[in-house]
Amino acid sequence: MADKQTAAKAEKLTAVKGMNDILPPESARWEWLEDKVRSLMHRHAYRNIRTPIVEPTALFVRGLGEVTDIVEKEMYSFEDRLNGEQLTLRPESTAGVVRAAAEHNMLYDGGKRLYYMGPMFRHERPQRGRYRQFHQIGAEALGFGGAEVDAELILLADALWKELGLSDVRLELNSLGQPDERRAHRAALIAYLERHTEQLDEDARRRLHSNPLRILDTKNPALQSVVEGAPRLMDFLGAASLAHFDAVRAILDASGVAYRINPRLVRGMDYYNLTVFEFVTAQLGSQGTICGGGRYDYLIEQIGGKPAPAVGWALGVERVLELVAGQGAAIEPPVPDAYAVIPDATALPVAIRTLRALRAAGVSVQMHAGTAEGMGSMKSQFRRADASGARYALVFGADELAQGQVTVKSLRDGSGAQRTHPLDHPQDWATTLQSAA
Repeated sequence: MADKQTAAKAEKLTAVKGMNDILPPESARWEWLEDKVRSLMHRHAYRNIRTPIVEPTALFVRGLGEVTDIVEKEMYSFEDRLNGEQLTLRPESTAGVVRAAAEHNMLYDGGKRLYYMGPMFRHERPQRGRYRQFHQIGAEALGFGGAEVDAELILLADALWKELGLSDVRLELNSLGQPDERRAHRAALIAYLERHTEQLDEDARRRLHSNPLRILDTKNPALQSVVEGAPRLMDFLGAASLAHFDAVRAILDASGVAYRINPRLVRGMDYYNLTVFEFVTAQLGSQGTICGGGRYDYLIEQIGGKPAPAVGWALGVERVLELVAGQGAAIEPPVPDAYAVIPDATALPVAIRTLRALRAAGVSVQMHAGTAEGMGSMKSQFRRADASGARYALVFGADELAQGQVTVKSLRDGSGAQRTHPLDHPQDWATTLQSAA
């Protein structure tokens, strides 16, 4: 009695704010997207990589930049109680992929094309399209320096939008040049912004000398006139950087992919150089960026690996799925091929043996499960069979079992047609249950 009373008083536990459960049938949409991505990546010769959710904090501080919003405000960081190591739940995956490539010397025999899927964590105010646990799918090409690989990755993302049936997605493109070009632009930008200090908001003033490039990415409408008048990085690029950018654009033009050059596009991480890009939509309000990336030729060396060029992108799964729900392909939740109706528990050994053989042959079967009081009436079991969405009911009644048979009843064509099949060798008639799939 005491245990029951304690259980009754137990506080109901819920998920952490901003970290959401993904339940059926919604999870079917996630599986559908993941299957599309796996197929597309396979056709482009990208291979799957899986890195830990927890990484050393120093990886992100060194890789993303100490004065980025992610490092300063958003990371879930903590101290390992066993050894005092500073650890962080990954806020993005590129740094982890690069760390893995360097740690395991993956580029010893040439470049690698990789992709990943998984959860990321940022301590933000939860809102539409922005959660504290969110999910990304990303593609990274490590060890390739040519503009054709920048274009390949952009075309890869563009191909995915077509596979998903999305149309209201536009590409924005820019070049950040090389570090020395950015340093010259940075000096000019700081000098310009210092002349407009009174117009800057608190965040911009804080970044003025630490990360002025990020001021150009402000969402504050009051700063737009200042931003529009600022020196443009594109004007500081040398011949090699411009040639790289022109080569990317030439491939996109030849491939019929439309884009807009956005000279204010800088992305949120410090590791980018040369090409940067975003795919954006007007359908998701303020969270309009669904995919972003670019080239990061110095990150591998920055975290301790041998110098090697690289380029990649990541998309937000939640945002893409919201866009799919609004304008993409219809996604039907999976249903079983058949539902096993079992009037009496004495039929369970034979029924389960038969279902095992059917499942081994590729048939999806849902078995009726009874209660402590029994298996339930035939009428209630057929109601559950209908609610399951199954195309057929498999009836393991006493008469059928006495004759070594099972009755297969159609549930979806309105005919209610029935036929019998032998219980021996069910794999011989398994394909008839999948004929309508």
